Amino acid sequence: MKKVFLVLITLVFISIIFLLTLLTTIGIETNKFNKIISDKINKNNQVKLELETIKFKFDINQISLFLETNNPKIFYREVIIPAKNIKVYIDFLSIIKSDTKIEKVIFNLKQININQIKKLSKSFKPSNFTSFINNNIKEGKLNTEIEIYLNKENSLNNFIARGSVTDVKGEIFKDLKLEDTKFSFFADKTDILIQNFFSQTQEIKIEDGDMKINLSPEIAIETNFKTIFNFNNGLKKYSTFIPDINFINNITNVNGEQNNNLNLSFDKTYKLKNYSYRSNGKIFNAKLNFKTPMDNNLLKEQFKDISFSNTEVRTSFSSKKNSFDISGKYTLNKSKPQKFEIENIFKNKISNVKVNFDYDNIVELDFINYKKEKGDTSNIFLEFKKRKNSIEIDKLNIQEGKNLIQLNGIKLENKKFVKLEKILVKTYENGKKNNDFIISYGKTIKINGELFDAKNLPKIISISGNNKFFSSLNKEIEIELKTINAPLSEKLKNFRLIGTIKKGKFIKVSSKGDFGENNFLDISLKNNDKNKKKYLEIYSDLTKPLLTEYSFFNGLSGGKLIYTSIFDDESSNSKLKIENFKVINAPGLVKLLSLADLGGLSDLAAGEGISFDVLEINMEKSKDTLKLNEILALGPSISVLMEGYQNPSITSIRGTLVPAKTLNKMISRIPVLGDIIIPKEIGEGLFGISFKMKGPPNQIKTTINPIRTITPRFIQKIVDKNKKTK
Repeated sequence: MKKVFLVLITLVFISIIFLLTLLTTIGIETNKFNKIISDKINKNNQVKLELETIKFKFDINQISLFLETNNPKIFYREVIIPAKNIKVYIDFLSIIKSDTKIEKVIFNLKQININQIKKLSKSFKPSNFTSFINNNIKEGKLNTEIEIYLNKENSLNNFIARGSVTDVKGEIFKDLKLEDTKFSFFADKTDILIQNFFSQTQEIKIEDGDMKINLSPEIAIETNFKTIFNFNNGLKKYSTFIPDINFINNITNVNGEQNNNLNLSFDKTYKLKNYSYRSNGKIFNAKLNFKTPMDNNLLKEQFKDISFSNTEVRTSFSSKKNSFDISGKYTLNKSKPQKFEIENIFKNKISNVKVNFDYDNIVELDFINYKKEKGDTSNIFLEFKKRKNSIEIDKLNIQEGKNLIQLNGIKLENKKFVKLEKILVKTYENGKKNNDFIISYGKTIKINGELFDAKNLPKIISISGNNKFFSSLNKEIEIELKTINAPLSEKLKNFRLIGTIKKGKFIKVSSKGDFGENNFLDISLKNNDKNKKKYLEIYSDLTKPLLTEYSFFNGLSGGKLIYTSIFDDESSNSKLKIENFKVINAPGLVKLLSLADLGGLSDLAAGEGISFDVLEINMEKSKDTLKLNEILALGPSISVLMEGYQNPSITSIRGTLVPAKTLNKMISRIPVLGDIIIPKEIGEGLFGISFKMKGPPNQIKTTINPIRTITPRFIQKIVDKNKKTK
């Protein structure tokens, strides 16, 4: 009996093993469930099945029986979906109860191409996603397996989709084409996970991408990816979708890599609620070339090209705040690399920018006689706020050693100056302080301080003369400086100025300064509203500090100066008068006297100097041309009458020189004849020497006429001058 029982047990066990083997491999064919499965799945899921042969099988991993059919026809929203097989997991207890319950369905699909996906995408949401697939994706393949979990009512309870997308090609924007895009994915009712994302455009490669999409309760997307970019042909073709970068067309080369993180959240209507984008990485090399060199008001050199290397880049964009930080080294016009930092925080079209950089080339501010030589490193810090049509500069610092120039509270609207709170200037020359003053801007512009280094005092009057930057400036101005360091080591004490500025130009000035030893400087400027002319008068007991900019006056010593000018924006008519002065070692005069064979006077000019009673110059200026209508210099040893013109390319002067020689004195003493030729009021100077000075800058040639004669014009000038002095 025991043997029989044992045999039966063995047979049953073998049968079970055989059955399980059969079910796990070949299966048992049946058509009993075809209609049941089709009806159950078709009922509420917009999926239609056409099944042929079905087999019973056993899933050893899940220890569950299931139904399998190969090459079924699957229709989703009337679109056929190619499939390898379908596995249907049924609650077999429900079969006994004659109420078949499908627990799970696994669709193992064949490869789906992009055209089939586009047909299916008509039912996708949001609609802009559907539009993107249909309009922008050109090629692509989908390999996937989908598990569908049904509830008791045979409605969709959950699903799991896993697979891969390969060989995707498309166009994100115009001229921005995706190539060789691929990724793997896993999705269910609540989440979509994308991993191993790779893609590239012509200039950009995306690596190591991943994405998590939360589908419930609201849609949220988080993605991380690495970008490697190499724009050898510049960024010109991307200017259409990044229009706010004005200099994008100047970028000729840029390459580097970035690590990126992007977060998006949508409401139930698929409207974007919040977003954030963060990235950090490096720009290995970048270069900007300017077709037209860029001028600037601060730095001496023009910007022709700027290169960047080993530059750290950090960006952050969100619905609340955006920022862009960059730091590294830059090279201006192929010079030595220098450090720089830029921080930009922007929102609602308002940018808060901080710029910090070192600069080792020339910085030159003529107005305060400040110059930083090439090779000396200065630090420039700029903090400003930029709106659509305005820039507010909170702080601008230029610092080099002990030298400090600081500007605060500057506002520009449409590139025009409208506001300034304060300018602080402290500079040193050869280790000694040469500027220490503050400019404050309120109802009245006030300039106060201990020291001001003035290369040329008339620049105080013309500081904003032709500068469009200040064209909207309308203010009263007061200047009070204890000491002005004038050229040639002269010092002007207790300088005071009261004036009026209109449309960026001085229209009224009254000033006074003290050179010491009873020597004074007076400057006045008045405006005539009727003829739109300005009237400038300058009186100085010291001449040289006001004439050092003009090479024509090299060698002039002593004298008192009176200068008057009537001018407008287009032209000027001016007179200069200097009394009781000497000309010492003036190269032009020495050369002229040598050529005229006036050796004694030449030696005198090169040594002690030649004295003059008066110099008068009548001149006109329009655009770049200075017309010298008359230059008359009268002295006991020599007198000169000249006229000519000067422009940036050439100087041309002709004139007559009359020395006081013994022969002239003798002729003047001849009865009748001497009185006729030379009136007694003149006393001397019959014979003259005509000469010409002509040539480009630093190449002026002097020639003389060997015919020694005197012109009636010259005689008349001397007579008139003598009458005025008597």
